[in-house]
Amino acid sequence: MAKIALGSWKEAAEPEFPRSVFTELLLTFVFVFTGVSAAVSAEEMGGGQGTITGLTAAAATNAMLVAVIVAVGMDASAGHLNPAVTIGLAAGGYVTVIRCALYIVAQLLGSAAACFLLMYISGGQDLPVHALGSGMRPLQGLVMELLLTFSMVFTIYAVVVEPKKGVVSSVAPLLVGLIVGANTLAGGFFSGASMNPARSFGPALARWDWTDHWIYWAGPLVGSALAGFVYDRLYVTRSSDDGAFLLPVDREEAFS
Repeated sequence: MAKIALGSWKEAAEPEFPRSVFTELLLTFVFVFTGVSAAVSAEEMGGGQGTITGLTAAAATNAMLVAVIVAVGMDASAGHLNPAVTIGLAAGGYVTVIRCALYIVAQLLGSAAACFLLMYISGGQDLPVHALGSGMRPLQGLVMELLLTFSMVFTIYAVVVEPKKGVVSSVAPLLVGLIVGANTLAGGFFSGASMNPARSFGPALARWDWTDHWIYWAGPLVGSALAGFVYDRLYVTRSSDDGAFLLPVDREEAFS
């Protein structure tokens, strides 16, 4: 079983480090800006969050966005786009705690910047925030977000992290996008199917609407950490850790 990789501040002095952190900010900005603007467009055209048209549009948008942006960012930062993914990889020891913390800060800044810019462009248009479905209780929404994020991060481990699955690495971004799209369809009615605290954070901050917002942190973070722990414990072979969705960790220096 892997131990948590704490890392050291020497890591921050490496030439690629600031570039990778900035890449997370930039890619999360693009992801949130495009995703939220698509949701606004769907709502304005009569296909809002509560309709099958809106849900299908959200699923398709999320699937395409994740697949493309992950592929674009793989070499620079691994294209996490999501604090839950970063936490899930840190739980398996594939991302250091230092890198994890700075990635999450960058992801939140990118999300916030995207939503404030979108509000300006749209003339103050209210942005849709993730919310529980009609009749859903907070605990039910929490469990749904936990399960959706667990399946997403488990898939990431299966198609990217596990060395024996290296043969599928070339299509890994597509597979990750597909699980995100499928989960959006599966959980959209129940919890909005966020699976991404950064995606929920930007609109909530821009609208200053924090109703049930804790669910979109607690569910994804617990689900992702659990997926990382379970997959790493049961399936990952430690002979060679060369997945493309993560950055290499010096295991002799970083583990503690």
